[in-house]
Amino acid sequence: MCYHAPRQPTGDSAGLGFACHYQPASSRGGMDSDDESVEEVVEGPLDEDGQPHGFCTVTYSSSDRFEGHFTHGEKNGKGKFFFFDGSTLEGFYVDDGLQGQGLYTHEDGGVLHGMYVDGELNGPAQELDVDGRLVFKGQYKDNIRCGECWIYYPDGGCVFGQVNEDGEMTGSSIAYIYPDGCTALYGSFVDGEIIEAHLATLTSNRTGRPRFQIAPNSPVYSYDKSTSTCIATHTLLPDPYESQWVFVAESLIKGAGQGLFAKAVAGPGTVMAFYNGVRITHSEVDSRDWALNGNTISLDDDTVIDVPQPFDQTERYCASLGHKANHSFTPNCQYEPFLHPRFGPIKCIRTLKAVQKDEELTVAYGYDHESLGKNGLEAPDWYKHELEVFQQR
Repeated sequence: MCYHAPRQPTGDSAGLGFACHYQPASSRGGMDSDDESVEEVVEGPLDEDGQPHGFCTVTYSSSDRFEGHFTHGEKNGKGKFFFFDGSTLEGFYVDDGLQGQGLYTHEDGGVLHGMYVDGELNGPAQELDVDGRLVFKGQYKDNIRCGECWIYYPDGGCVFGQVNEDGEMTGSSIAYIYPDGCTALYGSFVDGEIIEAHLATLTSNRTGRPRFQIAPNSPVYSYDKSTSTCIATHTLLPDPYESQWVFVAESLIKGAGQGLFAKAVAGPGTVMAFYNGVRITHSEVDSRDWALNGNTISLDDDTVIDVPQPFDQTERYCASLGHKANHSFTPNCQYEPFLHPRFGPIKCIRTLKAVQKDEELTVAYGYDHESLGKNGLEAPDWYKHELEVFQQR
């Protein structure tokens, strides 16, 4: 994927001169069109040559629209493009070109703040999603990302490194940084995907530039998204971030077997563990005995993540431990989507409130209490007991 800037005015929206309704293509500098004439509708004052002069609205045949100040046909002063797809671009124009700080708003509401030179992104820029979360910070040159850049994910993870000539996170000195802002996987990436990386710690030098200290004897990590038959290539390679936060021990919930516990005090909103597994369909889950679905979780409308036997035993699989968390009707954690550097799109377990060291981590399983099987609620006996106690309370 090539990371270019948002669309710029092109074709009939990029010309230098304007007329009321029609203008020959040959008289419009910078226009790439084979048409003999292009329609432009101008609303506002015109000069003696029929050019926009003052505050005008110009609508192009592409359905793009520009509102702003003109001086004898050239955009000069504050102005704003309204593109046919719903996106906009606004800023200060000098001699028809956007100069200085500009604001591009995507059709979904996300925004890009950037520095423009003659209508092209050149310089520092940052991008926020529709919810106001930072998703990109770095540099542009001629509308393409360049130099060292940051790409942020909604789950709190991010990727940092020097992008290639196409603006991609591709190279041998790129890092994925976990949500703690310290634990990292540093090495070779292609378009943001790990090829070969080692465990590292993120630090900063005196200028504030990120530095990565490789852990001695670090194992090699690579992208290892599961399939319907393979849960992981290296089933006994733990996740280095998760290993700092959780451990598995006998659950405090009677009859629940093993549970997941906090290794350290964690505040609310902390990612504690990851839920990876084989990827199967909802129809497959619905068609089999419910007893086989003890370690399943819905990823999206198409996919269910499952940790089947014998991988429910840590001796056979410990690359992720999220499936070990038990249910509570008053949970201290919840499931959330997570884009993992090794496993791809999965679920994580994030704290709802502060948890203490050695405290058991619990989540709400979301069992459907309305849909009863032949023998009543389809759930483990320990869950039924917890439900009964909760209802009595």
